Amino acid sequence: MGKYIVKVLETEYLNLDVKRFVVERPLDYNFIPGQGTEIAINKPNWDTQFRALTFTNLESDTHLEFIVKIYRDHNGVTNELSKVNAGGELIIQEAFGAITYQGPGVFLAGGSGITPFLAIFRKLHKEQKIAGNRLIYSNRTEEDVILVDELNTMLGEQLIYFFSHENTIGFSHHQIDRNYLIEAIRSFDQYFYVCGPDSFVKAISKILVDLGVQATSLVVEH
Repeated sequence: MGKYIVKVLETEYLNLDVKRFVVERPLDYNFIPGQGTEIAINKPNWDTQFRALTFTNLESDTHLEFIVKIYRDHNGVTNELSKVNAGGELIIQEAFGAITYQGPGVFLAGGSGITPFLAIFRKLHKEQKIAGNRLIYSNRTEEDVILVDELNTMLGEQLIYFFSHENTIGFSHHQIDRNYLIEAIRSFDQYFYVCGPDSFVKAISKILVDLGVQATSLVVEH
């Protein structure tokens, strides 16, 4: 598997613990929206510690973009990424991943699980093909939502927010569960895309299968 050293061109925080990285794109480097790669920091003691991150930019962009949830409670890769800014270097591998767009459907994201869907939505929005898709997006609090204005612009009324640890006027305040999905989704004969923490993916996938979603219509990262 190929490895590429890329320079960080730009960084910014989208909220308190979510950081955006714009990096160089190697010549002839390709990916499908929804896919990601393994990334390490090009500095001693960190250049062999790879973590999977998802591309959030358009396929046609001349750069690559990643949006990373930073965990400062332990001395891991994301905490070290919080110290990397423009001029630093990352190591990336070839693109991989099972989450790719198969057709209109329902996207269910938990927290930073929104990232593979961003590249998909951005492409569909650019091509004016986003109609027929819905996003159900769960976070702990309203402050945890990233790129809220862009998501609202792309999806409009087809975007539903859930906040599990906060009461916010006008939004749902509980977990995405079986009763909600039965009430909110008219047909389970369509594609369902699920991404988030392992516990979220397992729980939602089980509910969907129990409700009759075919394995071939359930798109998750294995």
